[in-house]
Amino acid sequence: MHNPPAPDASEDQTPQQGDAPPQKGTVGEVAALFTRLGITAFGGPAAHIAMFHDEIVKRRQWITDQHFLDMLGATNLIPGPNSTEMTMHIGYVRAGWRGLIVGGVCFILPAALIVLALAVLYVEYGATPTGTALLYGIKPVILAVIAQAIYNLGTKAAKNARLLALGAAVFALYLLGVNEIALLFGGALTGLLIELGWRRMQSGAAGAAGLIPLALPLSLLAQETVTAASVTLSQLFLTFLKIGSVIYGSGYVLLAFLRSDFVDRLGWLTDQQLLDAVAIGQFTPGPVFTTATFIGYITAGVGGAILATIGIFLPGFIFVALTNPLIPRIRKSPTLSALLDSVNMAAIGLMAAVGVELARAAVIDPVTVALAIAAAVALIRFRVNSTWLIVAGALVGLLAY
Repeated sequence: MHNPPAPDASEDQTPQQGDAPPQKGTVGEVAALFTRLGITAFGGPAAHIAMFHDEIVKRRQWITDQHFLDMLGATNLIPGPNSTEMTMHIGYVRAGWRGLIVGGVCFILPAALIVLALAVLYVEYGATPTGTALLYGIKPVILAVIAQAIYNLGTKAAKNARLLALGAAVFALYLLGVNEIALLFGGALTGLLIELGWRRMQSGAAGAAGLIPLALPLSLLAQETVTAASVTLSQLFLTFLKIGSVIYGSGYVLLAFLRSDFVDRLGWLTDQQLLDAVAIGQFTPGPVFTTATFIGYITAGVGGAILATIGIFLPGFIFVALTNPLIPRIRKSPTLSALLDSVNMAAIGLMAAVGVELARAAVIDPVTVALAIAAAVALIRFRVNSTWLIVAGALVGLLAY
C-alpha cells in the first residue's frame, strides 16, 4: 500500500542521484552562499570541500551525502580546481545553468579581487624590508603545506605497490626535466594499462604483461622550449587556458605547471616570484588557482590579471557543464576508477618533485629550516589550520629577518 510523503519531506531529505530531481532553488541563494564562502573559505581545496558539505548537505539539505560524493568523484575525473568545480555542480543542481555560472563566479570573484589587491601591494612594496621579511617567513610554511598535501593525498592515492612505483617514476622523471603534461597524461595511461594488465594476470589471461610498458614512453616526450623576452597578453591568456584545460589533482599541482611555463619556458618569473605568488594564493580565501590573478598582474598589469583569471577558470565551467549529466555512470566504471587512481598518483609525484625544487629557494638558513619543520609537524601531526601557520610564519619573518 502506497503512503504519500509528508508535506515537508522535500525539505528534510533531498532525493538521491537517480531518483526524482533535488528541490530547485533560486540563483540568488546560490550567489549569496558562494559569495560568502569565497570570502571566508580558507585552508585550500580539502577545507573548502568540508565547508561545502556542512553548508549544502548538513545545514541546507539541498542534496544528499551520496549525491555530494558523486559530484566530488566527477570533479576528480576532469581537469581544473576541484573545489571550484564543486561550486558549479552544486549551483547547477540547485538553480540550473544560471546557477552553475553564478556559483562558480561568486566563489572565484572575491578571492580574485583580494589577490589582485595584494598583487598591487606586492609590486609596490614587495621588495621593501617589510615585504621581504613577511615572505621570508611565509615561504617555508608554504612548503610545509605542500608536504601536508603530499602526505594526506599520497597515503590515500598509493593504494598498492604499482601506484607507488608510478608516483616515484613521475617524481624522478620531472626532476630530470621531462614535461609535466606528458608525465601527467603518460602516467595516467601507464597506470591504467598496468592495472588492466594486472587484472588479466590475476585472472590467468596470457600476454597481459605486454600491456605494461606501452604508455611510459609517452612521458618521455621532449619538453617544449620557447625563449620569450617580453610578455604578451594573448600568450599569457593561452598559457593559462592550457593549464586550466589539462591540470589534474589539487591546486598544489598547479606549481609544476606554473614553474614549467613561467619560470623555465617563458622566463617571465623567478622561483622567488613563483613562491611569492603561491604564498599569496594560499594565504587568501577561495580557490588556490587565483594564483593566476597574481601572476597575471605582476607580468602584465590589470589586463593580465583579468585574462589570466578567465583563462585558468574557463575550462572548468565547460567541463562541469559537459560532465554533470554523466555523474550517475562515472562511479560504476572500473576503467574510470583505475584511470582516476593513476591520475591522482601521477599528480602526487609532480607535487613532490616541485616541492623539492622550490625548497631550494625557500629554505636558506637555520630559521627557515626550523620554520618548515615546525609547520610540517603542526599541519600533519596536530592538524593546525594552515592560515594561522602562515600568519605565524609572517610574524616570525618580521622578527627574525
